[in-house]
Amino acid sequence: MFPLRITGLRFQPNGRAVLDGLDLEVSGEGISVVLGPNGTGKTLLLRLLAGLLPADGGTIRWGEAASPSERLAMVFQQPMLLRMSVFTNVEFALRPQALTSAERHRRTNEVLERVGLAHRTGDCARLLSGGERQRLALARAWAMRPRLLLLDEPTASLDPSATEAVERIIREIRTEGAKVLMTTHNLGQATRLADDIIFLANGRVQEHESAQRFFARPQSPAARAFLQGELPWRIAFDH
Repeated sequence: MFPLRITGLRFQPNGRAVLDGLDLEVSGEGISVVLGPNGTGKTLLLRLLAGLLPADGGTIRWGEAASPSERLAMVFQQPMLLRMSVFTNVEFALRPQALTSAERHRRTNEVLERVGLAHRTGDCARLLSGGERQRLALARAWAMRPRLLLLDEPTASLDPSATEAVERIIREIRTEGAKVLMTTHNLGQATRLADDIIFLANGRVQEHESAQRFFARPQSPAARAFLQGELPWRIAFDH
């Protein structure tokens, strides 16, 4: 399944090139964070990888194969939850897998305990707070034991306490062996979580560097302008 190699990827809704010949190679380890200005195609990239949209050109290779050989899961900025209990939202996602009912129940209870929702198992998922909803969405994905977890702005509308809880879960999922590829507009979050940064602008990858190197010495003019515009303090880069 890895390395994930993307070559010449194009997505052109109504003839407008949002992704315009994007090239990228991603390893199977760590947390990769996708940064870039609004409208540059960060969410589209995740949706294309998840198979939710067809590309207009280019190739995606999963190791030596044209499709992923292991499971992937995606969690959206606004999680899509069933009008059912917290427990059922997780257990239902496991039904397509070759698991016994007892194993589904065991795995569901385990992940709900780990995300701090064991006390809410019988409650309707729609009654949860925003942070609890996102933790439930992560629990559902985690229970599937994906090799690749795609996260689209997972804490965009959460307060600092809820954000901290979600970030803890993301680190745990990574520690258990899942590759995490996520988008965020929160540069503080990127510095806390990212092993490497993928910076998109003008429909292409402008930089793909370790997080430490990217934030200390961005190489492209687009990345420098982005960081200087987004950070709420005056920033001077090393030379």
